[in-house]
Amino acid sequence: MKHIGWIASGAAAVLVAAGAITYAVADGDDSATKVPTADSADAGFARDMAVHHQQAVEMSYIVRDRTDDVEVRRLAYDIAQTQANQRGMMIGWLDLWGLPKVSSEAPMSWMGMGDMASGKDGSLMPGMATNAEMAKLGKLNGKQAEIFYLQLMTDHHKGGIHMAEGCVAKCTVGVEKKLAQGMVDAQESEIQLMADMLKERGATAR
Repeated sequence: MKHIGWIASGAAAVLVAAGAITYAVADGDDSATKVPTADSADAGFARDMAVHHQQAVEMSYIVRDRTDDVEVRRLAYDIAQTQANQRGMMIGWLDLWGLPKVSSEAPMSWMGMGDMASGKDGSLMPGMATNAEMAKLGKLNGKQAEIFYLQLMTDHHKGGIHMAEGCVAKCTVGVEKKLAQGMVDAQESEIQLMADMLKERGATAR
């Protein structure tokens, strides 16, 4: 029961971010109406984080099928729903801006870090699991699946936080910066939660 508050706080952060978007538009935030260029940090973050989030959603649904643990299943559902909703926002912004959802530039180029991830075996950006790791997760069961998921998602969140902090620093669209900061806050809380959950299972982050 002690972890429910952590999970609720993550969901609350998303609601706050969504509310900030609504408020910014209603309050006439000029940055909300500016159209970024295709090579801007705003567009790059939206494209890259949509891909990053999609893997977290997939990972979360995999583990829900591999364990009966209520706590892990609840966390996985919360992460899947949160990141699917955020992904929808970012893709929606790209549509609104009339910008492509894919780029010929390497991921993270908008941060000046296009060479950060090797891209080998599906790990396109920092924190992303490889195809082999995703396949391994899909074969584990019970406690082993829980531990591996929590380790993978901890790495995933750390990479996501790095990207979101980049947007906070470089993005110019106010509502996107607010969403990015909400991601940082929520995922930092979830990393602490997952550290506690790993400890309960006799394991640690990788």
